Amino acid sequence: MDLGKIGVWSMELRFGDKAEAASGAAEIEALGYGAIWVPGGIGGDVTGDLDHLLAATQRIVVATGILNIWKHEPAEIAAWFLALPDHQRSRVMLGLGVSHGPLIGENWNRPVAKMAEWLDAFEAAGMPMAQTCLAALGPKMLELAGQRTCGAHPYLITPAHSAEARAIMGPGKLVAPEQGVVLESDPVRAREKASEALTHYRRLPNYCNSWKRLGFTEADIEQESDALLDGIFAMGDAQAISARVREHHDAGADHVCVQTITGGAGLAASLADLRVLAKELL
Repeated sequence: MDLGKIGVWSMELRFGDKAEAASGAAEIEALGYGAIWVPGGIGGDVTGDLDHLLAATQRIVVATGILNIWKHEPAEIAAWFLALPDHQRSRVMLGLGVSHGPLIGENWNRPVAKMAEWLDAFEAAGMPMAQTCLAALGPKMLELAGQRTCGAHPYLITPAHSAEARAIMGPGKLVAPEQGVVLESDPVRAREKASEALTHYRRLPNYCNSWKRLGFTEADIEQESDALLDGIFAMGDAQAISARVREHHDAGADHVCVQTITGGAGLAASLADLRVLAKELL
């Protein structure tokens, strides 16, 4: 599967207006991006939403970033995948994740073991592991991603994490980080948008622990420091954003999916940014 060097991660393409999402996905494909990644963490009709995007496009890979394994049964997802026509099935990448304790509740425990068990059932149901990756942040989940799937799709990380993922999983495994980008020349306004985007995630232990492993402090996280925001998000003009994406590639990433942070302005604003970025990134 060829994801290309650059993809797009988008909330709006899953949760926005369906007609606008179809049109937007087709435009992203026409611009030359290699993959569309959409969230699946809250569950819901994620396969129906993937069907919608597959029908709206012809060549681009459609991926989940991520499918929450607590919300779906392996056999259910495998059956959907295997029932797709060949020309659609060949361009589906299923990113899987264990979500977060505060969101799942008392059942959430032993995340690496839970993921391994889920993968066992997924593979037994006929899902090819070459079209599966894991939302791996820590070393143990990265090891599992390298051993059992095609690789890793980490979220809210820095290029240093891309280097760690490559070192742990080794050559030949997919390193496909999400990179939040704020196409904004005013650094104050750019950080405001980044801070708005980070607020929810700052309450989740998995991300906090990941940022600490990357060298950020408890104070950085509590205060949403400039160091944290500048480290996690790429901000500035298209050239500055391209430079950050290049850092990921230089660190060992195969594919970087950019998520445009627009302060809640919607899909139209995101597409406007993606048009500008395409001239630098593609």
